[in-house]
Amino acid sequence: MKHAILGAGAIGGLMATGLSSIGEDVTLIVRPDKRAEHPTTLSLERPDGAITAVVKVVSRLTEPVDVLWIATKTYQLEEALASVDVMPGIVVPLLNGVDHVAVLRARFGQDRVVPGTIAVEAERSAPGRFVHRSPVRLNLAASGEPELHDTIERLRGLGWTCRFIASEPTLLWIKLCFLEPFALVTSASGKNNGEILADVEWKGKMDSAVREACAVARKEGAQVDPEMWIPAFSGMPAFMRASMAKDLDAGRKLELDGIAGPVLRGGVRHGIPTPATASLVAMIEAKERGA
Repeated sequence: MKHAILGAGAIGGLMATGLSSIGEDVTLIVRPDKRAEHPTTLSLERPDGAITAVVKVVSRLTEPVDVLWIATKTYQLEEALASVDVMPGIVVPLLNGVDHVAVLRARFGQDRVVPGTIAVEAERSAPGRFVHRSPVRLNLAASGEPELHDTIERLRGLGWTCRFIASEPTLLWIKLCFLEPFALVTSASGKNNGEILADVEWKGKMDSAVREACAVARKEGAQVDPEMWIPAFSGMPAFMRASMAKDLDAGRKLELDGIAGPVLRGGVRHGIPTPATASLVAMIEAKERGA
């Protein structure tokens, strides 16, 4: 199959390298000002060793592809889509949050968009050089199984955990109910997972944020349970921090609205109080201002 990856950051690079390494035809779409310098041979460092793969690199997608994977930041989506000149067979967004699905379906059509989520601690160390330090968990809407079944089977051969999930709300919110509290607390506190779990106050903030996110998610039709996520943090590596926390430290733009916005807006829509979430967002905004 022919795949295009929109976004050459940590997740886009991981997907491009992974797909190409299993024999898929991969085109990586990068910004025009980065096209000339971006390597066509990618490398991905993994806990069990590195893999390399060759891809095509373009600044605009002008040739049809079977699958367009979107791996931009939420705030980059609209600008990035301007580089797509063709209608792909299916579109698989791996963005954080939930709001992007409606945006993409308005552009590409209801049935062509197959929502997905990916959970992994990954970074881009240099153009074309990527690393992931935790297991890769890729979940896709069941509507994409006819087209993607064989590809996903081969990705499992890389050690990735891949599932097709029937309920789209559950697919999207089950990640957000984990990511949103973890991103907010690691960013607001400056602590890693181990330090948060050892701090009663910050651990309490994270537990409260999980419960708020799950309460909103259930009203949105998702099957989620805070008692599933709250203990899950204890099973994660102590050193882990969310990418939002790393972006905050580096002075980069944050996906704050894309990640926390669905919970805050959903709380208002459904009459669910979200004081812990709102407080954490306010702390992060103060840090952004240098307050």
